[in-house]
Amino acid sequence: MSNLSLSILRTLVLICCLSAASQLAAQNTVTGTLVSGGLTREYILYVPAIYTGNVAVPLIFNLHGYGSNNLEQLFYGDFRPIADTANFLMVLPNGTLDDQNRRFWNTFLGNATVDDVAFIRDLLDTLQANYNIDANRVYSTGMSNGGFMSYSLACDLNDRITAIASVTGTMIQSKLNACNPARPVPVMEIHGTSDNVVPYNGQAGSTFVGIPALMSAWAGFNQCNPNPVITQVPNTNTNDGCTAERQLYFGGDWGSTVEHFKIVGGGHTWPGAAFNVGVTNQDISASKEIWRFFQQYNLNQFTATTQVPFTPEWSVYPNPVTDYLTLQSNNQQALKIVRVYDGTGRLIQSIAPSADAEIRIQTSTWLSGLYMLELKGTGRAQWLKVVKE
Repeated sequence: MSNLSLSILRTLVLICCLSAASQLAAQNTVTGTLVSGGLTREYILYVPAIYTGNVAVPLIFNLHGYGSNNLEQLFYGDFRPIADTANFLMVLPNGTLDDQNRRFWNTFLGNATVDDVAFIRDLLDTLQANYNIDANRVYSTGMSNGGFMSYSLACDLNDRITAIASVTGTMIQSKLNACNPARPVPVMEIHGTSDNVVPYNGQAGSTFVGIPALMSAWAGFNQCNPNPVITQVPNTNTNDGCTAERQLYFGGDWGSTVEHFKIVGGGHTWPGAAFNVGVTNQDISASKEIWRFFQQYNLNQFTATTQVPFTPEWSVYPNPVTDYLTLQSNNQQALKIVRVYDGTGRLIQSIAPSADAEIRIQTSTWLSGLYMLELKGTGRAQWLKVVKE
């Protein structure tokens, strides 16, 4: 985040902190420290009022950007209203100070010796010892440098972190080259094409990986279809100076995906944020999209000892198809919507089914070629390949 944007954000956050101090106390915002790697490290833990400790709940790490801190991130990348109803804990650790007295995560500064991966592991151990946390539903997200750090966790702590999401972050080339995840790791990236801090397409002389190359690399790690399904996000706010499109790399091992929100014209900002510190997309809420993405995944679905053959909820016939195809439910599951994409990832048809067990779709107007069907019910989306003759 630029110095000017950071200064504006700090001013706005200070105002919010002063006006909301009593409210924070009522909502169980806990500050704590622990020693990791010989250093005393700080964190904020948000515990929603709905949490009782009687059932295991998810945990989200929410990591601040370079030069920022955990309190600013609490307000800027705000998940509290979501946690209040979805019932998950959110922890916001602080990075350490560099030689310019700015907080950072050790993900791209070659002269730093701080082991932040070990710190996150130690913090997770501490929280799991004191709270009822579902070990299969631990996630990490972050802004900018916090996004970089989340990718480091996907590479180096994927035995504990189920999925990650980065907002305006990426990886440096050497980290990407060294990354060898032991399992599929679902990844979401939200990034503006006019980001002047972490350029969308990389930058000559910089080691920052461009976002298209980064998405392609993680799609490869997860064995996803290399051609994403692309849909345009409705431009519900025409005054924010940008638009958005969603790119979904589907079909990865054990249900993993890679998802990217390309914010066309967007800056180095958190979409949906209450604070405008640059061109900020308001067509989506990054926090809501991240939680929607995270809640699809459990760590045990990616663990070799618990993997079982995937039983599809729906089947399709005939395939190849000529005039009509039929979707048949294998377990009486209802569908909310069926989306049809052509071989280039272009959405060509959306269907709101009126029947539960069997759905018939006319295909006589389709051109010959490969199509993908996205079947969305109450759980994870199922994807089916269909060939039109």
